[in-house]
Order: sequence, then structure tokens, then C-alpha cells
Amino acid sequence: MVHPFALARHDAAMFPSDPDVLVIGAGCAGIAAARELIARGRSCIVLEGGTRVGGRAYTESASLGAPFDHGASWLHQADQNALTPLARALGCEMLDHDTLRDRRLFADGRFATREERAAFAAAEDAFWQAIEAAARDGGPDRPAAEAAPHGGRWDATVAHWEGAQICAAELSRMSLHDFAATALDGPNMVLRNGVGALVARLAEGLPVRLQACVERLRWGAGGVAAEGGFGAVTARAAIVTASTGVLAAGAIAFDPPLPAQTQAAIHALPLGLLTKIAFRADHPDAPDLPPFAVLRRAVEHEGDRPMALLSRPYAHPYLVAFCGGARAWEMCGDTARAEAEARAEVAAIFGARAAVALGPATVTRWGEDPLFRGAYSHAVPGRMDARRVLATPLAEGRLCFAGEACHPRFAATVAGAWESGIAAARAVA
Repeated sequence: MVHPFALARHDAAMFPSDPDVLVIGAGCAGIAAARELIARGRSCIVLEGGTRVGGRAYTESASLGAPFDHGASWLHQADQNALTPLARALGCEMLDHDTLRDRRLFADGRFATREERAAFAAAEDAFWQAIEAAARDGGPDRPAAEAAPHGGRWDATVAHWEGAQICAAELSRMSLHDFAATALDGPNMVLRNGVGALVARLAEGLPVRLQACVERLRWGAGGVAAEGGFGAVTARAAIVTASTGVLAAGAIAFDPPLPAQTQAAIHALPLGLLTKIAFRADHPDAPDLPPFAVLRRAVEHEGDRPMALLSRPYAHPYLVAFCGGARAWEMCGDTARAEAEARAEVAAIFGARAAVALGPATVTRWGEDPLFRGAYSHAVPGRMDARRVLATPLAEGRLCFAGEACHPRFAATVAGAWESGIAAARAVA
């Protein structure tokens, strides 16, 4: 018996009473899976526990008066990104952030000189040369931090930037081999109306049922049944796109339990956390940074964990502070602390007057949201294989997992989620 669901604007689509496939989650992977299933003539229903589509790609304009991506913000490696041609086909305005980015560095209480910025860039190059060489040396997997250069003037800042601030987890927590395998290149496209807005458009017309949180999934040779407060829905197969944070927390009970190797893979792919603290910045006393500027503060001492600042994308009047890794988890659930610490970062660079001039903060809350429980995945040391294991279909294709955590190359991105959703749709029984 299928009980009534809350429906989105997707209610124009037909909802099959006996679908071929259930897709759990209407994030990027779920949307891609549903589109691929329908293109292949398979019927499906997408069960989404939240009140919107998009998952960790979410754009809204109400809080800052302009499009703001709470989650995914760039189409990385755009020339090979499956979402790039889709965005172009929809007429989305986008620019390569790499060609616009005004990179600034603050160190020793002042803005770095041209020579210091060049030295920092050289340290970044040396970092990646060391990481890539270590990943190829034939040795066992180990924490990425063990392969990173140490002791140089900029080494701690580069490690903090590449780990906590980009990958949402410290290098000490991450598999060297997975870190190297999932490193991304440009172009990095930024969309005027947001990545989340693009993903939401790609979901239009799909059979998505909102506020349908799956609490139990029965699966086996006879098919699958998803159960929750909405009732129950049966199908021949299921594609589960819930985050590894949700899966590791046991938010979905699997009956029978998942195989031990699948469970181990889930726990070997924990979610890191990247929190954004965004402020309106249209007051004359607000920090004077040009559109698309990125400002990093150098690590000054052991235990220093600076935030980074992104200024006015597309000249939108806001400033975003990025806080990643352990520091973000420490602030999780305390938006007042996050705002205060971000203002303190601004004050340390531009002065107290500039920090006070910023408007009220909008703080992202991925870590505390029970539908996500973090930002994006990394593999723990020794478990580079976990992505492949999690993506392996079960019960002869009756149960498949998809999402950014399943992609061995584009992990932690919308591109990885999208491609994994397509792959699961092709593999499902």
C-alpha cells in the first residue's frame, strides 16, 4: 500500500504504482539515476526524505539577496565534467573562476608581496609533486600527511589549504592513494545562478516524492521494499544514494543487513565537513575585495587553522568564509560561534570596523542535518578500494549504491555523484 506523499512541482510526472526501480534520495546521484532509468525505458520513483531536491547541491537567494550555493559551488575539471554540457544546453551563465580569481595571501600581519605569493605557488607545486611521487612509489597506502612536505615557510599553509579547506578533512585522516587519485584540475566553472539551481532544473519532470524518508529497506532476490512514515513501496530493485554519513549512522535499516565488506566500505568513507559563513558585504566599510577574489591567511603557528574568504562572485554583494575539517566539526550546531569566529578572521585582516560592517551571517549546516551528516567523503588510510567496493551491485543488481563517495575519480563532487548515478542505473537489475 502506497500512502500519500507530499509532492513538489514534479507532480506533473506519472507515479507508477509498481515501479521497476526505487531511487532513494533526490540529490545529484538520484536525479542522474532517474533520468538514465527513464531514458532506458525503466519506470522509477525517487523517494526523497527532505522538502527539496538537489541534496548537497542547494542554491537559495532569500538569505543574501543573491544566489548562494550552500553546498557544491563549482563544476570542477569542467572539460570532463558531465554537468558542463547539460548546463550549457540549459543556457546557464558560467565563467571559469581560475581566469577571474584574484588570489591574495595574508601573512605576518600584512598582505604578502609578489615574491611571497610566487614562493607560495612554488610550495603548492612542490606539494603536489611530493604527493604524486609518493602515490607512485609502490609503497603501502598511508596518511596523505606523511607524504606532504614539512618545514618550509609555506608548507603548513599549503597542507591546511589542500586538506581541511578543500577536502574538508585534515591530510592525516586521508588515504594518500585516494587523495592523489581524486585530485582535480581546472577549469573550475562558477554559475551565476548556482550549481544547486542547475541540479534542481535537471530534476524537473522526474517522479520525485518529497518528505518520504526511507527508514527500512528490505532487499533480496525477490525485489525490494522501502518503508517509512509514508508507508511502503515495492519494486524490482533499488538504488540508494544516501550519504555515507547517513548510512554509517544506521539511519536506513537494511533487511537483511548489508554484507560485511559493504558496511566496512561505508565506514571507510566518512564525510568531512566544510562550513560556509556568508555575509552581506555592501556596506562602505566592508572588506575591499574585488569580485571573485580569494584570500587565504597563512598558518602562523601550530594549531592555527585559518579560514579562507571568497569575495562577491558575479559581483553579488556578499563575502563567504570557508571553514573546513576539525575546526568546522567543533563549531557544528553553533551558528553563533561560527559567525563570531568568521568575523574575527575578517577583523584580523581588515580590522574590527570592517568585520562589524558585514551584515548578518548565513551559516551552512550540513554536519547537523540528519539527511546528510557532513559535506563530502574521503577514504581513510589503507582503504582506497572502499569506493569500488561500495559501488559494487548486490543481489545480482537488486541493490546498488550511488553518490560522490562511490566515484574513484570525481569523488566529493557533483560530477562524481552524477556519473555514479548513471552507472548504478545501468547496473541495476
